Amino acid sequence: MANGKKKSKKKIFIISGIAVVLIALVLIALLGGSKDEVIAVQTEKVQKRNITQTVSATGKINSENQVIITPEVTGEIVSLPVKEGQKVSKGDLLIKIKGDIYVAQRERAEANLKSAQSSLAMRKAELDRITLDYKRVQELHNKKLASDAELETSKSNYLSTQAGYEGAEANVLQMRASLKEITEQIYKTTINAPMDGTVSGLNVELGERILGSGFSQGTNLMTVADLNNMEATVEVDENDVVLVSIGDTAKIKIDAFGDKEFIGVVTEIGNAAKEEGLGTQEQVVNFNVKIKLLHPDSGLRPGMSCTAEIQTETKNDVVSVPIMSVTARGNEAPQGGNPGEEGEGGNQPVVQKKNGNDKPKEIVFVLQNGKAKKREVKTGLSDDNFIEIIDGLKVNDVVITGSYKAISRELQDGTVVKVDGGDKNKKKS
Repeated sequence: MANGKKKSKKKIFIISGIAVVLIALVLIALLGGSKDEVIAVQTEKVQKRNITQTVSATGKINSENQVIITPEVTGEIVSLPVKEGQKVSKGDLLIKIKGDIYVAQRERAEANLKSAQSSLAMRKAELDRITLDYKRVQELHNKKLASDAELETSKSNYLSTQAGYEGAEANVLQMRASLKEITEQIYKTTINAPMDGTVSGLNVELGERILGSGFSQGTNLMTVADLNNMEATVEVDENDVVLVSIGDTAKIKIDAFGDKEFIGVVTEIGNAAKEEGLGTQEQVVNFNVKIKLLHPDSGLRPGMSCTAEIQTETKNDVVSVPIMSVTARGNEAPQGGNPGEEGEGGNQPVVQKKNGNDKPKEIVFVLQNGKAKKREVKTGLSDDNFIEIIDGLKVNDVVITGSYKAISRELQDGTVVKVDGGDKNKKKS
């Protein structure tokens, strides 16, 4: 009897234990399923800042004024008094080309001119005589003392002699032009500096034979550059060149000078496009933009690589947030990242079409009562770190600035969040 009671109590305890465990599991499941997922985020207060929009470009340093020296005559270099890197003044001798052949041609041209002048003098004397004969026959014909045939013969002789004289006169002009041309060729055997500057490139040596511009474009002898006036020639993408204007300020970094910044001003914007990789997936269209360096360093050399940040527009004291705070979302589904990033998590919004409007909207997430609230915004200028908010936020609103994964994918309107590390502005204070 007592043994039966013990067994009944043991059975009741087992059943009660199982029931408690089941109830606990159900409660855990119910409580766990109803509990919102908490996402760790970083936040920052909306502030007013100065925003400067920039356009980045790469290129080369060049002299603002430089002349490539090429010869107009062919011959051997007999004098080369300059060296690369040497400073020269306008009019200084750069190169002397052997001109013996041109001297001989000039002597021949002078002789031909004298011969033509002598022939012209003889033709002139003969024309004067024939002219007098023609006038005398005309007078006799008027007095009926000469026949019509005699008059016609005299006239023919006059016209023929006059034509011969004019031909001799033209020959003299031709010989004179030939002499002038040869003299000019001799003058061109001496090349002088066209401007004050520095010999930035020297491509020939003494005794070398060079070709004049009559043969293709001629030999590139040297380059004379004004190193006191330097400029950066950079290639700007076709989408950015419309933002650039004459007079825009630029900050230029030159590889050879490390982190040193040079200040420049945009002086020229190219009108003709430079296309690279035409017909391929790597096709790009750029435009040359020239930037004058305001305070060039004496160590600058043409051809140095550089990077320019052109400041196209500045707005002062505008409402702004970190650029990473702004993302784009469609009507319902979240998109995968911040503008400018492609691929997985990139700028490829997942959008469900609604009434034909599938354009994603720019939004930020504002922290309110421990939850992320979606806020549609209108943006303006941006720099590398911050973006202007034209409409949708006010100063001291707390926006979520990270993580990137949370902003681009995880957060929805009303998501419960936990501030990781606190507000950045509070930390600073």
